Amino acid sequence: MKTSPWTLVFGAWLIAAMATLGALFMSEIMGFAPCVLCWYQRIFMFPLVFILAAGLFPFDPKVLRYALPLAAVGLLVAGFHLLLVAGYIPENLAPCRQGIPCSTVQVQWLGFITIPLLSFFAFLVVNALLITTYLKTPK
Repeated sequence: MKTSPWTLVFGAWLIAAMATLGALFMSEIMGFAPCVLCWYQRIFMFPLVFILAAGLFPFDPKVLRYALPLAAVGLLVAGFHLLLVAGYIPENLAPCRQGIPCSTVQVQWLGFITIPLLSFFAFLVVNALLITTYLKTPK
């Protein structure tokens, strides 16, 4: 099955939109206060919803030059946060000095699914879809 670049960017937009709504739901409805690293991840995820939507109608492959750097840096921040929560990175390297510690696990589903893990996988899928779009788009 051949997947069009538009479909791939739409998939990336869908993941970014779900991650954004999920983050807002967890903080505003469920009452989980985001840590500093969570805020950094939001800074890189939230704009993707609008940037990718702008590149879909009409489809413009140049949207990748704006979306991919945001998604890539977001993946790095999410990976750092995930390693911090897992204990591979010492807490003194975390940017969290006030408020919620970045290494605190606020919720854990099925014994291993944490908010940083969800963020990491959202950024990972968005990056994979955008890189695939880049490779499939005629130059």
